[in-house]
Amino acid sequence: MPRNKAYTKARKIVDLLLAKKAQNILLMDLRKITNIADYFVICHGESDIHVKALAEAVVEGMEKTGEKVWHQEGMSYLHWVLLDYVDIVVHIFQKPERDFYGLERLWADAEIEPFVED
Repeated sequence: MPRNKAYTKARKIVDLLLAKKAQNILLMDLRKITNIADYFVICHGESDIHVKALAEAVVEGMEKTGEKVWHQEGMSYLHWVLLDYVDIVVHIFQKPERDFYGLERLWADAEIEPFVED
């Protein structure tokens, strides 16, 4: 994947998610297929508490770099949290919702970079 400012920011988000043990993290490059965002970061957590911890880690970690979330949804339900950074949209699911909505299938034309915990 080409390196640019948005990619660097997306990789920071990936690192924050890895530190909190997010599952099956994917970085999807959408630049050639849509203008809604440059990248999606998709992952899932194992429970309400895990999803909340993942979302909070991203919001707090990005604020430390001067990046504030523009819009967020799902923090009261915790089955699908969306964090919109305008050029990057982070989707944090619980596994059943991730499987049901299948964003990876909907955006299958995107270049996908997977990440796993070392």
